[in-house]
Amino acid sequence: MAERHAPAAGASQKTLRVLEAALLNERFTDIVEEAGLPKSTVHRILASLVAEGFVSGDAESGYRPGARFMTLAGRALSGLDISELAQPIVDRLVAEVDCTVHVGVVSGDEMVYIIRTDSSKPYRMRSRVGLAIPMHSTGMGKAAMASWTDEAVVAYAERTGLPARTDATLTDIDALRAVLAEVRRNGYSLDLGENEVGTVCVAAPIRDHTGRVSHGLSISSIALEHPGRSIEELAPYAIEAATEISRLLGAAV
Repeated sequence: MAERHAPAAGASQKTLRVLEAALLNERFTDIVEEAGLPKSTVHRILASLVAEGFVSGDAESGYRPGARFMTLAGRALSGLDISELAQPIVDRLVAEVDCTVHVGVVSGDEMVYIIRTDSSKPYRMRSRVGLAIPMHSTGMGKAAMASWTDEAVVAYAERTGLPARTDATLTDIDALRAVLAEVRRNGYSLDLGENEVGTVCVAAPIRDHTGRVSHGLSISSIALEHPGRSIEELAPYAIEAATEISRLLGAAV
């Protein structure tokens, strides 16, 4: 039987290939390689995209997203509702780990809960949607702070004074720096009774379309059920869910 080949890409598919390649690469040669099309075809499509404002630049200076593309992308992203996007992922995660899952948004020096979905367990967390808590005492907050520069962390410490919420809260700048360095290495953070006595969580950062950590996701439990650092076993679940939400927000992760 003769070998069957995939049909050749149509005009629309070729245009989309070149557009995506041009958004990811500046050099013409890299765009050609990424698109997997002949140079003449890529050159012709790029000329059309530049003329329509979806791409700017040229083969000599390099290509960049055009004003028309940025305007459309901005309008689309401004209409995203993270609560609506994240809730199905949160619901699935709760079913998988049977723990309470939160999503929070960075708001100044605080993390504000915007989603809380409870497990099937008889106990309930004291958290609630709309509650604002200091960044340094929460798993989600530390997941976000790990993306900050050292100058930003120091400025936060000076502004807030690193107030203690429990005996376990990080109130020393050097201790906080050390924990944030660990968070950067691991890709997740822990809250071992630092925000509320007897409550633990593992959290991961959520990035927006600019790559900035704008939100966080945490899996929370009680220390009696997850003693010591055992909540850390759920880190892969938190990272996977946070990454999925980040992609829905347009992050390149």
